[in-house]
Amino acid sequence: MNRDEKTAIVAELNDSFSRAKFAVVADYCGLKVSELQQIRIDLRNCDSEIRIAKNTLLKKAVQNTDSVSLSDDFSGTTAVVIAYGDPVIPAKVVAKFADEHDKFKIRSASFEGGKLGVAELVALSKLPTKDVLLGQLLSVMNAVPTGLVRVLSGVPRTFLYGLQAIKDQKEQAAS
Repeated sequence: MNRDEKTAIVAELNDSFSRAKFAVVADYCGLKVSELQQIRIDLRNCDSEIRIAKNTLLKKAVQNTDSVSLSDDFSGTTAVVIAYGDPVIPAKVVAKFADEHDKFKIRSASFEGGKLGVAELVALSKLPTKDVLLGQLLSVMNAVPTGLVRVLSGVPRTFLYGLQAIKDQKEQAAS
């Protein structure tokens, strides 16, 4: 690989890391190509990708990005998962793939500039997706006015029950 090719790869990786909201560094030594293809397809469906490159190129590519904290983990056989959208779905894919394949070992992750460990990545993967969280928030926000309407409608309803009881008493006294 000549210098121009390396420069192009570093520029492309730097662009990917700059746009990334979430990145995971993992060791893929011993995985079959078909297994890597499986995770590529799963990640492509959630606005993410897995990249494999030389560690020296990766270290240069993460400079001046939010993922610079990952540069210490670039050693050995390195695969980088880069997510551009909601980080929960790619975290679920990576955690599930790591559970199913012992040879795929997660080293660390980066989420909007902060470094995450393996346990934090697994915790992130157990969160509901952004759409589910928004739905839960809306249901909570909808419950407050609904409860208020029920409470406020209870006062006139109780008053009407009282009037009905008085009317029934007078009808019974009249008969």
